[in-house]
Amino acid sequence: MKIIKTKFEGLLIIKQKKNIDNRGSLRETFNNKILKKRFCFEYFTQSKKNVLRGFHFQIRKPQSKFVNVLKGKILDCVIDLRKKSKTFGKNFKIILSDKNGLGLFIPRGFAHAYYSYEKENLIYYKLDNYYSPSSEKGIVWNDQTLKIDWPIKKPIISSKDKSLKTFDECIKKKLFFK
Repeated sequence: MKIIKTKFEGLLIIKQKKNIDNRGSLRETFNNKILKKRFCFEYFTQSKKNVLRGFHFQIRKPQSKFVNVLKGKILDCVIDLRKKSKTFGKNFKIILSDKNGLGLFIPRGFAHAYYSYEKENLIYYKLDNYYSPSSEKGIVWNDQTLKIDWPIKKPIISSKDKSLKTFDECIKKKLFFK
């Protein structure tokens, strides 16, 4: 595994080593000696082609996330919501796939979303705090202020994600990290 820093403080791309032979493959997805993070909660999502999930974050019980794609390909996108950060309000996008072996460590203070490219996409998360539905907030995927260029204009979105607030509404309600 190799850590690649981004221009966003704490946001890290993790290049994972993949060993392939005639039996299949083996990929080291996490090594605490390299990433040096403590996680207490894990889950995975299965998303069909053209599904877009997010942008999600937890204010009162924030989470760092380590995202890996076990099968398929996604466009992973985060928004920096740390008010004192040089990159506050900016977004970062990266393709994560089972083929490129990249993972993304997202520190606390970011909103997270992804778009699924393939018929079946399995995304595996490690988190440093538990899911708290009462603390969960979000920003609508097609917010005009953020100007995020998604691969398609009409992705498959949950009704919950369609009703999320705009970035400006989140700022007015002080839904950001100090």
